[in-house]
Amino acid sequence: MPEKISPGMQQYLDIKKDYPDAFLLFRMGDFYELFYEDAVNAAQILELTLTSRNKNSENPVPMAGVPHHAVQEYIDKLVDMGFKVAIADQMEDPKKAVGIVKRAVTQVVTPGTMVDASNGNDNNFLVAIDKNAGHFVLAYLDLSTGEFKVTELPDFPTLVGEIASLRAREVVAGYELNEAHRTVLAKQMNILISEQLEIDEKFLTELSKLTKAENQISSKLLTYVNRTQMRDLSHLQEVEHYEIKDFLQMDFATKSALELTANKREGKKHGTLYGLLDQTKTAMGTRMLKAWIDKPLLKRAQIEHRMDIVQIFLDNFFERADLIESLKGVYDMERLASRVSFGKALPVDLIQLKNSLENVPVIKNVLESLNEKSLTELSKNLDPIPELSELINRAIDTAAMRVITDGGIIKAGYNAQLDKYREALENGTSWIAELESKEKQKTGISTLRIDYNRKDGYYFHITQSQLSSVPEHFYRKATLKNSERYGSKELAEIEEVMLEAREKSSVLEYDLFLEVRSEVEKYISRLQDLSKTIATIDSLQAFATIAEKEAYIRPTFNDNQEVNIVAGRHAVVEAIMGAQEYVPNDIILPENTAIQLITGPNMSGKSTYMRQFALIVIMAQIGSFVPAERAELPIFDAIFTRIGASDNLISGESTFMVEMSEANRAIQHATAHSLILFDELGRGTATYDGMALAQAIIEYVHDKIGAKTLFATHYHELTELDKTLPLLTNVHVATLEENGNVTFLHKIAAGPADKSYGIHVAKIAGLPETLLERADLILQKLENQPVPAVELENNDKQLSLFDFEENHSELIAKLKSVNVDNITSREALNILWDLKEML
Repeated sequence: MPEKISPGMQQYLDIKKDYPDAFLLFRMGDFYELFYEDAVNAAQILELTLTSRNKNSENPVPMAGVPHHAVQEYIDKLVDMGFKVAIADQMEDPKKAVGIVKRAVTQVVTPGTMVDASNGNDNNFLVAIDKNAGHFVLAYLDLSTGEFKVTELPDFPTLVGEIASLRAREVVAGYELNEAHRTVLAKQMNILISEQLEIDEKFLTELSKLTKAENQISSKLLTYVNRTQMRDLSHLQEVEHYEIKDFLQMDFATKSALELTANKREGKKHGTLYGLLDQTKTAMGTRMLKAWIDKPLLKRAQIEHRMDIVQIFLDNFFERADLIESLKGVYDMERLASRVSFGKALPVDLIQLKNSLENVPVIKNVLESLNEKSLTELSKNLDPIPELSELINRAIDTAAMRVITDGGIIKAGYNAQLDKYREALENGTSWIAELESKEKQKTGISTLRIDYNRKDGYYFHITQSQLSSVPEHFYRKATLKNSERYGSKELAEIEEVMLEAREKSSVLEYDLFLEVRSEVEKYISRLQDLSKTIATIDSLQAFATIAEKEAYIRPTFNDNQEVNIVAGRHAVVEAIMGAQEYVPNDIILPENTAIQLITGPNMSGKSTYMRQFALIVIMAQIGSFVPAERAELPIFDAIFTRIGASDNLISGESTFMVEMSEANRAIQHATAHSLILFDELGRGTATYDGMALAQAIIEYVHDKIGAKTLFATHYHELTELDKTLPLLTNVHVATLEENGNVTFLHKIAAGPADKSYGIHVAKIAGLPETLLERADLILQKLENQPVPAVELENNDKQLSLFDFEENHSELIAKLKSVNVDNITSREALNILWDLKEML
C-alpha cells in the first residue's frame, strides 16, 4: 500500500512539478525548507544539516532548511554557482488560514536575473537568442538598470563572440538548440541555458523600428523575465536596436588578448585598460565607460565631440574639481529606479535618490559656467526633477530605518492623521510617567517602575522585597524569580490608547510609504534619462583626469590611412612601470606601407609594441586622449589579433588550430581599414609548415586586403619579403651586445634583426651552462645552412614536391622498379630499409 502523502507535502510536489530545473525554497513558518533531491544537493553545496521528514516511515523524505531572515545569502550562493532558485512564499496569514496555508512561487532567481548580486557596479546581462533564416538574433537586458537591446548577427561564431563580450551567465534559447551549439554555450562557456520557445501575448513587442525576428526574440525575453520575476518591470526601457558594424569590431579573442576589461589571470579589471581609465565617481559612469571600451566609435564627428568635452574639462581644472565633488554625491540612480519598480526600495533608497537629485543643479551650474557650445546638450539634459526631490524631502524622515513595518519612516507634518496618532503616543508616554510617579507616592514603593514588553504589555515592575506594599487595585500579570509584574485598570486604559495609536500609526506609515514609492515610480523614465547624462559627464571627466595625470595628448584623424604615432606608449604597462622606466616607440605606417614585419628576441618588447598600437587606436576611438607625443590616425573599422599561445582544451583545439582559426577570422573579415596584429603566427607547427603558412598569409594580406598589419616573427627568412612586397617594411627591436652580454633596448629600429638571441634568453631563465654551450654549437651548425624564403613569380605556380639533386637518381630508379601492387608488407618494409640505406 503506497505511503500517504500529507496535504503540505502534496502542495510542495505540485509546485515543484512546475519548476523541475530549480531549487525550490518552500516557506514553512520561520524557515524555507528543501525536500528530496533538492535537500540532498543543497545540504552539500550550502553546508546545511540534512535531516528527514517522517523519520519513522519506510521512505523518510530528505529535508534541509534555512532561516527566512538569512535566506538571501543562500540564494546568492546558489545563483552565483549557476543554479536557479524558485521561492515559494506563504500567501496568507497562517493564523487566519482555513486548512493548509496557501503557498505559491513569488519569484525565480537565476544567474541572469539577479538584481542584488555582489557584482559591484558591473552589468548583469541576461541574453536571449533565436534563429532567423540562417541568421541569428540576440537580445539582452539588465534587470538592475533596465537596459534592453537587440541585434541581428550573421553566424554562430559572431553570436558566441557577442555573448562572450557581454559576459552573460545565462542564455535564454528561443529555438531548439542543436547539440553542437548547446555544447559550446553550456560546456565551453559555462553558461546556464534556459528555454523560452513561446511568447505570452501580453509581452509581445511590435516596434516598427525592429525587424520581425528582433521583435520576436525581444518578446520571448520579456516573456521569460516576467514568468520568472512575477512583478512590475516598469523600469525596463524600450528595446533599442544596435548593429555591431556601427562600432569598431573586435571579437572576444581580441578583447581578451588586449586585456581591455578583464585581465587574463583572474578575470578582474586590475591591469586592464578599463582599470586604468576608470576615474569615474558614479556607478553609472563606471558601467558606461566599460560599455564604451567594449564598443569604440566609428563616426569621426561623435569621437571629436567627446574629445572636445574632454579638452574643455582638461582646460578648466577648478570647474572640473567642483564637478567631481558633486558627482561623488550621486548614487546609482539606475539601480535605485529598478528597486522602486521591483517594489524593493527602502526609505534609505529614497533618501539616496533625493540626495542625488540635489547634486544635479550644482553639476548643471558648473557646465553652464563654462559657457561652451559642446556642453549645451548635456546641460539641457540635466533634469533635476525638483518635484520628486521635494516629495521625498517632505515625506521621508532622514533617520528612517531600513525596516518599513515598524514606523519611524514618515516625517512629521506630512499626514494629519499620523500626526494625531503620534500625539497620542507622546501624551501616553507622559501619562505613563505621571501614573508611575503617583503610584510610587501612594504605595511608598521607591523601586516601582512601569515597563513594557510585547508579551505582557505595560506593567508595574515590583521586586520581591516590596511585595508586601502592593495595593489592592493592582492585579498580577506575571511572576518572575525575583520580582512580580502587575497591572491596574488605569494603566490598562492608557495602554489601550497607546497600543491602538502605535498599531494604527505603523500601519498608516507603511501605507503612506507605499504611496510615496508608487509616486516615485512615475519618474523612472526621467531618472533613467538623467542617469545616462550623468554617466556621460562622469566618463568624460574621467578621460580628462587620466589625461592630465598621465600626460596624454589629443590625437588627430586623417582619411588617407596614414599612421604617425610619435613616442607612443602602452598605457597600462607605463602606468605599472612608471613613466621614467618605460621606453616609448614611434609607429610610422605611411599610406604606401601596409605591413610592418617585426623581428627581434623574445622578451624584447615586440608584443608590447603591437598591443600599444591597438590600445592607442581603441583609446582614440572611444574619445580618450592617448599616450604619445603626437598621434595621427585613420579611423579603423576592426581590430584582429593573434597574440600569445593558447589551447582551447575544452573543445580539443590545439594552439596551432586556435592560431589558424583566429588568422582565418582576420583574413575572412578584415578590410583595408582594419588593423591586424599577428604575433609569431605559425609557431604551433613544424618549422617549414609554419614558415610557409606565415609567408602565404603575409602575401595574402598584402595583395588581397591591404590592412595595416604588424607581423612579429622569429622566421628571419621572411625578412627577404620586402624585396617582393612593396607595401611591406622590416623593423626590429634593437639590442646592445658588449663582451658577450646582451641588453634589450626595447626600441624599434628600421630593418631586420640580425640575431634572435634565444640562447641569451635561456641564459636569463637560468638553464644549465653545459646545455647552453651545446645549444650554441648546434646553432652555429644550423646557421651555416640557411633556408631562404620562397619567392613566387606567380602565386598559381605549383612547388615541386621532389626537388632532388642528381646523385639521387639511383634512388629514383629503385623506386620506379617497385611494383607496389604485388609486394607483401615484409617486402615493402625491406625496400624501405634499402631506400634509407641509399640515402
